[in-house]
Amino acid sequence: MSSSHQQSDRKIQDTCTSLTVAEVLAAATQFFARRSGVYTAFVEKQGSHHVTLRGQGGEEIAIGARETPAGTVVTGSSYLFDQQIARFLESLPPAPPIVEPPASPAADDETLSTPPA
Repeated sequence: MSSSHQQSDRKIQDTCTSLTVAEVLAAATQFFARRSGVYTAFVEKQGSHHVTLRGQGGEEIAIGARETPAGTVVTGSSYLFDQQIARFLESLPPAPPIVEPPASPAADDETLSTPPA
């Protein structure tokens, strides 16, 4: 069976940024409002963790964000604006790398100071 409206064709893109959720949503609103011609999109709905924008021909762009220990994870989806979403995600500052704390020196000392049996 063929359908002209396939959800499976939708591409979801994501990234992790150092911005807060509110900053990400504001950046998305500004980014898509500044696009020229057919790639301009304006806010249709907005919540505390997402924004839905409408563009040329009714095209929908959905941007969501949530805070994690690694930074703010941003997800974007659209049927036709995939390249513009990729550019928006690339415009966000990356989250700082997660640095693992060094092993405790005390744990190493215990291993070394234990006399052999």
